[in-house]
Amino acid sequence: MDLMEAHGLAMTEFDRRVRAIGPEQWTLGTPCREWSVRDLVGHLVYEQLWAPELLAGCTPAQVGDRFDHDNLGSDPLLAWVLAAAAAREAWLEPGALDKPVQVSSGEISAEEYAWQMTTDLTVHAWDLARSIGAPERLHPGLVEAVLAYVRPQIDDWQGTGMFEPPMPVASDSDAQTRLIGLLGRKP
Repeated sequence: MDLMEAHGLAMTEFDRRVRAIGPEQWTLGTPCREWSVRDLVGHLVYEQLWAPELLAGCTPAQVGDRFDHDNLGSDPLLAWVLAAAAAREAWLEPGALDKPVQVSSGEISAEEYAWQMTTDLTVHAWDLARSIGAPERLHPGLVEAVLAYVRPQIDDWQGTGMFEPPMPVASDSDAQTRLIGLLGRKP
């Protein structure tokens, strides 16, 4: 699967779950330690707000603390929709994947940044579904693509705080169960 197709599917999967959040569900817990549903959506809105800035060539220092506040306000769904649309538009700009970007850990390729964003959207779509009781099944092609990206890097990510240590799953588990387990979730 093409990276931008995977990214679009990941955004769609997360978007579908955000739109399913009931008014009383924003305070529910999530599989992410110490995060409520609102915190989880806030994390993804924050990430989407950064993408256009970084893809335009800004450094983290230039962006500064511009997004270090409650980006959800009184309408979390609207905040998500606007941030996601701006991020997706930035990703679809001609040549967006061809240049390096500056992230907090240094310079990486825009392609690597896109895979990181796609992975985060995918796993958090599952987290959100689990939290609010929505369907947890993710697009199989997306899961396969993200699993192929994650598998060779999982050892390098241990101890970074990005994900919990992998959870054991049966050797004959489907791709989604393997992905969720690799990223520290109990399927």
